[in-house]
Amino acid sequence: MHCHQHAVSGFDADRELIARAGIDGEVLDSGCCGLAGDFGFTEGHYEVSSAIGERELLPRVRAADPDTLVLADGYSCRTQIEQGTGRRALHLAEALALGLDRRGPTRRD
Repeated sequence: MHCHQHAVSGFDADRELIARAGIDGEVLDSGCCGLAGDFGFTEGHYEVSSAIGERELLPRVRAADPDTLVLADGYSCRTQIEQGTGRRALHLAEALALGLDRRGPTRRD
């Protein structure tokens, strides 16, 4: 979960949406990804940023099956995941759109 979202609004609404969409998954409570806005891009912060990502998030993404969908709503989180694992994480909205695309157009009366 994006650390700003964790601090400000929580994840309950997203959990409900994920469940209603039929996505079976696990939410990591690993705290910050380590990038946190521009923190990881600031000179002298790379080692700390990487160490935070390696605490839980990046090893868990690496250990996930290649077919496992990785969701991360924060741009920083998605960037850290891609740079640290080579995997592309999707925003929840992208995952929901994929589900709609697979169902095809629906008729509304």
